[in-house]
Amino acid sequence: MSKEFNVEGVCLPDLHYMADNKNNLLYIKELVDKGKYFAINRARQYGKTTTLKALESFLKNDYLTIGMDFQDMGAASFESEKDFCSTFADYFTRIIKKELPVRPLQWMKS
Repeated sequence: MSKEFNVEGVCLPDLHYMADNKNNLLYIKELVDKGKYFAINRARQYGKTTTLKALESFLKNDYLTIGMDFQDMGAASFESEKDFCSTFADYFTRIIKKELPVRPLQWMKS
């Protein structure tokens, strides 16, 4: 199967033409290793989601990565701080419970 240009959604290296982002991933990993914060912000269709998906895969051997889509929380979750905190905690807990059996935390190993 030949590759094609993707103009919507996440790019998959085996299916889509895409720029090499290895240097970006290495730089972000340096920030993560140092405990630094970083932000990824650009207009739509600049590869933010693709970069985050690649970063999750790139870091998974060294870190527990948690992917959360705030769109899944619904608009009502953002109406107040209390609603947001409650919904966020519930959503985060569901994701952790789903992920832990597959990828246990390093510190839990004896």
